[in-house]
Amino acid sequence: MSDAPLMERVLRHDRLMLVVLIGALFALAGIYTVTGVGMRMTALQMTAMRDMRDMPGPVPPGAWTASYALLVFLMWWVMMIAMMLPSVAPTVLLHAALLRHSARSRSDGAPTVRAASAAFLAGYLFVWAGFSLAAATLQWVLEARGIVSSTMMTLIDTRAGGLLLIAAGVFQFTPLKAACLAQCRAPARFLSERRRPGLSGAFVMGLDHGAFCLGCCWVLMALLFAGGIMNLYWIVGLTAFVAVEKLAPFGALFARVAGAALVGWGLWIVAQSL
Repeated sequence: MSDAPLMERVLRHDRLMLVVLIGALFALAGIYTVTGVGMRMTALQMTAMRDMRDMPGPVPPGAWTASYALLVFLMWWVMMIAMMLPSVAPTVLLHAALLRHSARSRSDGAPTVRAASAAFLAGYLFVWAGFSLAAATLQWVLEARGIVSSTMMTLIDTRAGGLLLIAAGVFQFTPLKAACLAQCRAPARFLSERRRPGLSGAFVMGLDHGAFCLGCCWVLMALLFAGGIMNLYWIVGLTAFVAVEKLAPFGALFARVAGAALVGWGLWIVAQSL
């Protein structure tokens, strides 16, 4: 008797399990972000108090303990996971589908697919861990210099926020943005051109894809300093922004139109602050 029907059922179950795991990871990251685990205020409270930029913080500006620094890093990383998973999930699932297609003739195909998919996603999230470390360090420096509110986690000077919006808008028109966005918008081409065997190969592929994603989105993520690092309006808005420009058929055009809008918004804020 052929093992093909059994193998097909196992592989279909494997795909469902991957979808469930990605959904569960997104849900946990979202809950962690909203509740602000370990922080003095939840994201809901910070969102409701978003205009209180000068409110005294839970600790003196820049006087972070090691445990508080770790909490800020985790806040950034888990928030990045919640924000980036919706746009990277199709690539992870496509990567798994390609592995399943090549694994149908092997009896060990299913566990290999699961492990390789986990390695790919781990590589991708590792890149965003690096970004989160840099962002947390920048937050500490800016707080110590009185540029970012230690409570509201946002730029105190609205003019600086306007300049950041302008910078983010201009970045939307740069060759780096275009090159990275093109890679993110063509996952099949990326996976075929950068295919590597084994678990380590899957991890490196995840690193590569994460690097392109970071190159595409790092300035947009920096906008959290303008709107509030734990401001839910900005978190949801930027998550939708990234998903549309990467996944929608008109995403490349949207990226440029949105860039022009960001520049206009930033100019308006700067003019209002003069």
